[in-house]
Amino acid sequence: MNDFIWPIRVYYEDTDAGGIVHHANYVKFLERSRVEWLRQHGIELTQLKQQYNLIFVIRQLTLDYLKPAFLDDIIHITVNLSKLGKSSMTITQQVLRDADILCTATVKIALVNSVDKRPQAIPPELLKILTNPS
Repeated sequence: MNDFIWPIRVYYEDTDAGGIVHHANYVKFLERSRVEWLRQHGIELTQLKQQYNLIFVIRQLTLDYLKPAFLDDIIHITVNLSKLGKSSMTITQQVLRDADILCTATVKIALVNSVDKRPQAIPPELLKILTNPS
């Protein structure tokens, strides 16, 4: 499941007093694009919890801010599955404005039981979707 791109417009609420996107808002942009990436492939987070009693949790997030984004920019967030484990995955992402890379991110995500928060193996049907997207 590679090369997913999600467009986002930068609104006034996303910027700080300096007129640039506040650093914390990049985390929101990255999260939204990952959710849409999953949704595009038929994985709904609410259904995952209801059907399997499972949730994804962020284990580690590494960001590298390279250039600022500004009010009214149209930015594109990429999502690439770079590693898939038994109960986790690593996603690499970029925030782009045209050809400029504004931010890069590596996100390590664990799949856990929604009640006891213990790691759980990715169910075979989800594993199939993640390894063989249509």
